[in-house]
Amino acid sequence: MKDSSGTSLRELPSPGYPIQKIVWKVLAGLLHLGNVHFADSEDEAQPCQLMDGSKASVRTSASLLQLSENMLLETVQIRTIKAGKQQQVFRKPCSRAECDTRRDCLAKLIYARLFDWLVSVINSSICADSNSWTAFIGLLDVYGFESFPDNSLEQLCINYANEKLQQHFVAHYLKAQQEEYALEGLEWSFVNYQDNQTCLDLLEGSPISICSLINEECRLNRPSSAAQLQTRIESALAGKPCLGPNKLSREPSFVVVHFAGPVRYHTEGLVEKNKDPVPAELTGLLQQSQDPLLMMLFPANPEDKTQEELSGQSRAPALTVVSKFKASLEQLLQVLHSTTPHYIRCIKPNSQSQPQTFLQEEVLSQLEACGLVETIHISAAGFPIRVSHQNFVERYKLLRRLRLRTSSGLWGLCSAKGPSEQPLCAKEATLQPLLQDILHALPTLIQTATPPSDPAETTQVPLYCGRTKIFMTDSTLELLECGRAQMLEQCARCIQCGWRRHRLQKQEKQRRAAVLIQAAIRSWLTRKHIRRLHIAATVIKRAWRKWRIRMAYLASKELDGMEDKPMPQAPSSLSSSLSPAHSKLLEAIIHLWPMGLVLANSAVGARGFQRKLVAHACLRLPTSNPSNNVQTPQQDQAGITSIRALPQGSIKFHCRKSPLQYADICPEPSASSVTGFNQILLERHRPVQV
Repeated sequence: MKDSSGTSLRELPSPGYPIQKIVWKVLAGLLHLGNVHFADSEDEAQPCQLMDGSKASVRTSASLLQLSENMLLETVQIRTIKAGKQQQVFRKPCSRAECDTRRDCLAKLIYARLFDWLVSVINSSICADSNSWTAFIGLLDVYGFESFPDNSLEQLCINYANEKLQQHFVAHYLKAQQEEYALEGLEWSFVNYQDNQTCLDLLEGSPISICSLINEECRLNRPSSAAQLQTRIESALAGKPCLGPNKLSREPSFVVVHFAGPVRYHTEGLVEKNKDPVPAELTGLLQQSQDPLLMMLFPANPEDKTQEELSGQSRAPALTVVSKFKASLEQLLQVLHSTTPHYIRCIKPNSQSQPQTFLQEEVLSQLEACGLVETIHISAAGFPIRVSHQNFVERYKLLRRLRLRTSSGLWGLCSAKGPSEQPLCAKEATLQPLLQDILHALPTLIQTATPPSDPAETTQVPLYCGRTKIFMTDSTLELLECGRAQMLEQCARCIQCGWRRHRLQKQEKQRRAAVLIQAAIRSWLTRKHIRRLHIAATVIKRAWRKWRIRMAYLASKELDGMEDKPMPQAPSSLSSSLSPAHSKLLEAIIHLWPMGLVLANSAVGARGFQRKLVAHACLRLPTSNPSNNVQTPQQDQAGITSIRALPQGSIKFHCRKSPLQYADICPEPSASSVTGFNQILLERHRPVQV
């Protein structure tokens, strides 16, 4: 088993071997190696010295990597040069910048071998034998298009990969669209679209391109400057359309117009990054390590030659970073062409990682960088909306109500041409009549949506009916959705009208029932109240009659009992002491006071003829009726004359209060009844206050 660099890897250690601990120890040694810093030397013939505090880091790093501390420092500080046919070795102290570069190169070399080894170990543990499987699922994570204020070789390689993947995506998308149209029986060809092949020709074309010029500068045994590389690129590729002008930049650079936008690349340090040399003494140093993992990653076999040794012996061009990246990209594209890829575009809403925050400029730039804008243009040129027959019928079956009553055709509706290779199944046969009804309703929608001034637009419908799908544009989809919304609105109005009618009818029934119940309750309460009043009136009338009869009986008994008793005489002493005038006045008062009392209490009880009889009786006047020969006896002294009897003595008023309610109020007697004086005194509206 070998890694990507071609180095043979030893067998994996046993499960009980602490391999994770060894990996962590190597990584810790690399971290301490990054803390080593150098100071400028006063004498160029002497190597750079360590800065204060770096000696401990060198000691710790050498201990973790199991290397000699002096050998580690000597390899980083002194460069070995072989020259001449005899391969004479010269040792030259490195400057401070060169020491930092060699330190970073040592760490990068260990990281690269360790990463390749981890990938190989994981693949060997999870991957089955290649003879037992024929398919696989791979995941490719591409960082995306990059454009910064300072762009160098890293951004050039990443954008070059994005250009290749964008071309593959567009070709794959167009191919898939064309295959789908052909499968559905649609005869349609794509319009011209913007291809990025011109940009790829600028980057990787032959015989001259940006990558070839950078590699050529690396192979030339001469010092290269940034301005010289810029001049050579602009002069050799002046006629390329994707090479943008570079007039405002003061630093040496060139502009490449990518599919996502122009990017300015600085030529300073571009050639050095492309060379990416690995000194042989660094590899030899790591081969002397006693760490088991480093011994596995850097075997000390004499047949394993380093890249520089092979290049020096065969005089073959050394592999540069651009060459390695291009070869890896070609291998990736071969895998993509042999598989069925599916693309997922990831968009970051904002660079601050804030929730519910979408920055329009950043999102738009990412959409352009992902190539989605160009994809949308390509999709809009064809039929971006594709719906299966079943889903189309389920969503737009309401439009069958708009079908014209005429038997005209589809007015420009295009169906799939050519006979169907397979007979329709029962489900498809059931959907065909419904589908035709919906399609026949489209002219009605177009007539409704199109103004009368443009009758020519109603003769063509941008819709194709395939064997299993319906192909249409955005305008057709909006037309269908508008018609569906209108039908749903009509259905909603119908349902609302029915519901309102049902609710009003229900409320009317409830109102009538409530009125009927209220009327029945009021009738029952009224009858109950009248019944109680009738019973109360009956009790009152019975009690009143009993009381009236009893009072009449008592008055009659008392008046009849006084007929034989003489009136008491006035005391002689009183009559003798009064003068004759006073005696006559007292006599008149005694004769006339009953009349005032009767007249005051007989306003309602005595009327008409009855009132006259009372007055005559009180005044002891003779009646004018000649037929009445009955003469009432007279009293010699003061007294009261009655119609039915002559009372003897004083008159007593019976004013006992009745226990019955409302018994003290006398009912109005009839006008034809004639009663005595005592009866008149008893018939009053208000009780007498004694």
